[in-house]
Amino acid sequence: MIGRLTLDQLRVLVTIADIGSFSAAGRSLGRAQSAISQTIATLESLQGLALFDRSGHRPTLTEAGRVLVQQARLVMASAARFEAMAANTRGGLESELAIAIDPLVPTGPLIESLRALSETFPDLPVSFSTEGLGGALRRLRSDSASLAICLLLPAVPEDITAYPLIQIGMQPVAASTHPLAQLRRSVTLSDLEPHVQLVLSDPVDPEQGNYGLASARLWRFVDLGRRVDFLLAGFGWCRMPEHLIAESKAAGRLAAIDILDDPTPRDGLTIYAAHKRDRALGRAGRWLLDELRRHSPAQVTERKSAVGLRRGK
Repeated sequence: MIGRLTLDQLRVLVTIADIGSFSAAGRSLGRAQSAISQTIATLESLQGLALFDRSGHRPTLTEAGRVLVQQARLVMASAARFEAMAANTRGGLESELAIAIDPLVPTGPLIESLRALSETFPDLPVSFSTEGLGGALRRLRSDSASLAICLLLPAVPEDITAYPLIQIGMQPVAASTHPLAQLRRSVTLSDLEPHVQLVLSDPVDPEQGNYGLASARLWRFVDLGRRVDFLLAGFGWCRMPEHLIAESKAAGRLAAIDILDDPTPRDGLTIYAAHKRDRALGRAGRWLLDELRRHSPAQVTERKSAVGLRRGK
């Protein structure tokens, strides 16, 4: 009951609106027509409004009635979601699944798994957060996210359980008009040093997690999109995920820089699905983790390697 209003009254109102008459609504709900009429009369009395015009052959919704039927549908849908969430929680499903995603993570490989999650748990609220570098790990540790899709550099921390999903290639680039792009040769660390390096930093601790620094002049960014804007404008150089720069390279706006003895791993950086070691995932979190791992290229590679070993290759 909401004040003196009940969900049953709203259900009767919506049923009449959908079916078209009091008698048909009674048959649909398994009640006598007199009980349906009494329910509507009580609802009208409580609200101080006429919901039906009874002057014709059969009652029709008044203008106020039509508006309130729409509100009644919203209230009933919300109540249904409330009951579904309560039932899910009793069955071990999280009340909400919070996922933190690093800004460098490509969305494409995650879409189908997230779509399947939505179809499997349609009543589960899911929240996403994408922050600066290090934000996903910080959310795990503060318990504001239960699952992270993230980089873990330089190694997987001891308090985190992580599963490799994909690898993203990183390439040093600059605007085609930048002096480094005009060298037309492999560049050395001494070539890089005088030029601005555009660095993606942790917004909480900018000095934390700085890898691959090669320039004496650093411009720090929290937002990846903003860094791309400055990169395209020719303000400096940086290493970028290949999937984010392919279009700009093809259009000639960006040029690759070949750095001699570049410490960036040639096979790319590993993206992990991770959670706190001492915090077990709920039912939906475990389902999503299994789904992500099942479709990840890293797992496919591991399975192929295992098959090869069994065959003596």
